[in-house]
Amino acid sequence: MELSSEQISSFHENGFLVIPNYFTTEKVLELREAMKGILNNFEYTEAQTIFTTGADQTSHADDYFLGSSDKIRYFWEEDAWEYIKDEEKGTTTKKLVNSVHESINKVGHALHDLNPAFENVTYDKRVGKICKDLGLSKPLATQSMYIFKQPRIGGDVCPHQDGSYLYTTPQSCLGFWWALDKCTTNNGCLWAVPGSHKNGVQRHYRRVSKDSNVTTKTEYYPPEKENFDLTNAIPVEVDMGALVLIHYAVVHYSAKNTSNDPRHAYSVHIIDGADGITYPETNWLQRPSTMPFRE
Repeated sequence: MELSSEQISSFHENGFLVIPNYFTTEKVLELREAMKGILNNFEYTEAQTIFTTGADQTSHADDYFLGSSDKIRYFWEEDAWEYIKDEEKGTTTKKLVNSVHESINKVGHALHDLNPAFENVTYDKRVGKICKDLGLSKPLATQSMYIFKQPRIGGDVCPHQDGSYLYTTPQSCLGFWWALDKCTTNNGCLWAVPGSHKNGVQRHYRRVSKDSNVTTKTEYYPPEKENFDLTNAIPVEVDMGALVLIHYAVVHYSAKNTSNDPRHAYSVHIIDGADGITYPETNWLQRPSTMPFRE
């Protein structure tokens, strides 16, 4: 797949680009079935980390999350659990309100290297060609996520820039976001602020310690929360199978899914590994030397 000059210009002007019908219906169903199989073999009592993109994400940066770079790990919706207090025993237990399939927020962050179905679409030649068209000389896939946006409980994703969470020097992160359902304002589609990428990235989410005994392992720098101007934000409503390309600095977000419809998506973040571009050790996502990023 080769991007047209008009598509490349649109991406650089707006900070994102929609490519309809990237996946066939058959490919979407294949990916959904692959994830269903992953969840069917998942022992959920071993993983109870809730995923959040709120302002205090540092409080959720536990070892399970930080150690997910070379594994397939599981993260829950905030409203997935019911907490049951036993006043007599002075204990609190929790149980899932719904089934695992209806409660999971996302699965990540090495799906693209550890599962054949997701590996095949991630390292497809079309992905590499798009990266080259948008200026990446040596595209390296860093992380992947299957996002569920569950009906009725699918949480919101606050306004953010991908370059705050995965960054290189100079910046090069490019997001690939595939819609595995029809995405509308009713079920929590993406929203983006066209042109906001021209302001650059001013804040980073970074590691401050690798010591498992240290409570705070990550921080935002600078610590002050950014107040993004969302006045000109537009909904990015797309059909199933569409691809949304996301510039590292464009401000984007999504609302809660209060509908009865799911909004599944598969997302990959790719950086440039060319000479002269570095991947700082302060990135929260760090691969072991035995499993380097792949081109």
